[in-house]
Amino acid sequence: MSSPVDSASGPLPARSVGLSTAAVHAGTHPDPVTGAVVVPISLATTFVQKSPGEHTGYEYSRTGNPTRAAFEQCIAALENGRYGLAFASGSATTATIVHLLQAGDHVISIDDVYGGTNRYFSRVAKPCNNLEFSMIDFTVEGALEAAIKPNTKMVWLETPTNPTLKIVDIAKLSAIAHKHNLIVVTDNTFASPYLQSPLELGADIVVHSVTKYIGGHSDVVMGVLATNSLDLYTRLKFLQNSIGAVPAPFDCYMAHRGVKTLPLRMREHCKNAQAVAEFLEKHPLVDRVIYPGLASHPQHELAKQQMRGFGGMITFFLKGGLSESRVWLESLRLFALAESLGAVESLAEHPVIMTHASVPADQRAKLGISDSLIRLSVGCEDLPDILADLTAAFDAVAKAGKA
Repeated sequence: MSSPVDSASGPLPARSVGLSTAAVHAGTHPDPVTGAVVVPISLATTFVQKSPGEHTGYEYSRTGNPTRAAFEQCIAALENGRYGLAFASGSATTATIVHLLQAGDHVISIDDVYGGTNRYFSRVAKPCNNLEFSMIDFTVEGALEAAIKPNTKMVWLETPTNPTLKIVDIAKLSAIAHKHNLIVVTDNTFASPYLQSPLELGADIVVHSVTKYIGGHSDVVMGVLATNSLDLYTRLKFLQNSIGAVPAPFDCYMAHRGVKTLPLRMREHCKNAQAVAEFLEKHPLVDRVIYPGLASHPQHELAKQQMRGFGGMITFFLKGGLSESRVWLESLRLFALAESLGAVESLAEHPVIMTHASVPADQRAKLGISDSLIRLSVGCEDLPDILADLTAAFDAVAKAGKA
């Protein structure tokens, strides 16, 4: 197996250029044979060794692959981390990180965590690995300290959360966790590296579903993590190789290609989402809007301090219930009614029925995930077209109510 500091994945120096420059250039080097400016797709499963154990940094593609390494280096640079590791999905990333723990260990997680993460914690890791999980609202003062127990080993943050867009103080919670020698993991999917830097705020590991903003085009399923800890990287690299949930070289190429335009896309996502949130907040058929860029958001000031923009995700509550939500969602034409998020096209979904159906109903009720809650991923289309589509959907609800 390759050593944890060989050419396959790191370590990398601190990023010395701007984030937009890093998105274009990090992990990309002219091909030494052809001079190609694009990283080649290396489909080889095995690599020739000059002598037993003497190789170029690659020996078997599950252990390390040149195309994957280029993408891992790019994400590490964007997060200002020294090491990056890619996986076949965001869920595979989560599962591999949890394998750092031993049976009987305790994890404290944000309560409004991604539905798939909630499902893995409660229905797989808990019964199969004998792990204990506490789902806590980290926006409540003192909640983390009160939840720490002798067997607590990890704190799992997500900010903004999915789907209620809570913002948690990464620096404050990391400082508390580190006093107890806890590993801090932060899911940065909704913000992307362009808007938020968890490692710089104290997190030990930052996680992304590459499927979302990093890939950006709804054509790759993948996950990635970054860290500055050699110890954590060495352990996670071993787990990546041992568990084997690695992405295909072509997917790595696609994700690396997609991330080059991340800064451009995020600026458009943020601009459009801010306008949509303000539009929704004024609409008579909307009960409430949750968006970090609105002054009405409970953690708006924290978002301004911790983030470099407010993202493309909006949650709002339509006046009415499930029937009104169905009419509204079925009336959209520009917005696709689909799960996932973070791509150039606008998406809309109903968490109760779609992304968070696996979350128990009592947990959804406690979090406020109701039948009237709709989640929008605002894309990069022209803003007038986005607003026209939303207006038409509201008109359909109003018409149905009068029928």
